[in-house]
Amino acid sequence: MKTIENINFHGERVIVRVDYNVPLDNNKITDKTRIDASKETINLILNRGGSVILITHIGRPNGYQKDLSCVLIVNAVSEVFEREIIFCRSIIGKEAEKMAKSLKPGQIMLMENVRFYPEEVNGDIEFAKHLSKLGTAYVNDAFGSIHRAHASTTIIAKFFSKKYCGKLLEREVNAIEKVIKNGKKPILAVIGGAKISTKITIIQSLMNSVTDILVGGGMAYTFIKALGGSIGDSICEHDFCKYSIQILESAKQKNVRIHLPEDVIIADAFNNDANRKISKINKIPTGWQGLDFGPESLKIIKPIIINSKTILWNGPLGVFEFDNFSKGTIELGNLVAEATSNGSFSLVGGGDSVLAVKKFGFKNKMSYVSTGGGAMLECLEGAVLPGIRALR
Repeated sequence: MKTIENINFHGERVIVRVDYNVPLDNNKITDKTRIDASKETINLILNRGGSVILITHIGRPNGYQKDLSCVLIVNAVSEVFEREIIFCRSIIGKEAEKMAKSLKPGQIMLMENVRFYPEEVNGDIEFAKHLSKLGTAYVNDAFGSIHRAHASTTIIAKFFSKKYCGKLLEREVNAIEKVIKNGKKPILAVIGGAKISTKITIIQSLMNSVTDILVGGGMAYTFIKALGGSIGDSICEHDFCKYSIQILESAKQKNVRIHLPEDVIIADAFNNDANRKISKINKIPTGWQGLDFGPESLKIIKPIIINSKTILWNGPLGVFEFDNFSKGTIELGNLVAEATSNGSFSLVGGGDSVLAVKKFGFKNKMSYVSTGGGAMLECLEGAVLPGIRALR
């Protein structure tokens, strides 16, 4: 992919596909991280004489929805870039093209939510052609949507010879490659989450790169059940017990160490105020369920994390949303932060992991926190994503 590093954008109208799919509460943005993440790309274009046309989506609308209109984020974008933002209520058509062509160098125009048009998600080529008429160059900086073959993320690139990846996209790809292609060993992947079914492909792929895999969250109980343990009422995908054994066998063949928790914090109900106690993970009584790593498990994983030179963190160790079951995830964050401060490279990705590092104040203690959950997972699985392929 061509980067924008040494490109002169003088006189260019640059369509920048960004990912401003920000959380909204009562029509107000609660987290501007994704807008902030686009600053380097957009400022570089503006400083080199270009104007910028921002295309993004918010949510999954079914036609026009007032509560998902990009007009709701205009002020926030204006604050981030410290300049007036022109808003265009349409995406394609004569009026949109007229407004785009009237832009002067240094100006930014934000288009309406591109997903108000079903042609966007369908990857309609005629719709993409109309979008392309807005600009003279195209930059994709929407890593969070790069795995979608949508009109504005992939198909539009067909109509540009001047097409580049933005700085955010470049950083994301480089961070992933530091794990799966050129990471310093030992390489540890922390894989959590509720279901093993959503992580089988990524685990299989990572076994070609990493030296250790730490399994956390609800998926650990499927492994323990497959190994003959008693897991009480803990979450378990019984149909994937056989796959769990296959993963363990494959790991042995590839000399990859898989670490499962020894003990866990169990509860007699799925809520923060439930009765709780410590139990061996393979001896959980009926009526109880595992919701967090136990103290012995945390002692065991400490040297594994501290001694790793490259760390991928995807998924929490427990139900961190409940304060009484967040200790394992907090301790994991502390250990990864310590390893990072000692020179290890740490990459955090996936919705729950990102939420955890933000909630517990670890964001600035990690080497890199990804902005795209699904896109990052598909990259780690070894897929060449549609939006990346389109820029080549």
